[in-house]
Amino acid sequence: MADEVDAIVDAWRSEVPGLDVSPMQVLSRVSRLSRHLDLARRDAFAAHGLEVWEFDVLAALRREGPPYVLSPGELTRQTLSTSGTMTNRIDRLEEKGLVVREPNADDRRGVRVRLTPDGMARVSAALSDLLVFERDLLEGVDPEVRGQLADALRRLLVSFEGR
Repeated sequence: MADEVDAIVDAWRSEVPGLDVSPMQVLSRVSRLSRHLDLARRDAFAAHGLEVWEFDVLAALRREGPPYVLSPGELTRQTLSTSGTMTNRIDRLEEKGLVVREPNADDRRGVRVRLTPDGMARVSAALSDLLVFERDLLEGVDPEVRGQLADALRRLLVSFEGR
């Protein structure tokens, strides 16, 4: 079974025979999968009136557990965004009634962001649909191979995230 990456790697090997293009066999597939997954996620979330970034912020709050509250800085770190971007995102989510800002009891200068019941309902429904898609996608991959793949990708990701 061949894919587009095989054709790309073969073309590079033919064009520049002395160049080791073997990293492309893994990383180009990861990159292409990422693009396909981004598109599929965008569609899954759109069915619930959410953008991908909106899901990311709401999901970070939902994963936190009751009372579903994080600081803007914590949201920034969890969603790999900037503080300016996060401020804009919180504003937009607040306008939609999906989050609210509350004073931070521990720091009068700060605020906390809390998931609203509507935000909870939307992120939960979108997550359910996403997981159905992802289970279907992985159905043809043996569970042991899935575990090995998850381990290998974790090692690669740790090299970027430094944990």
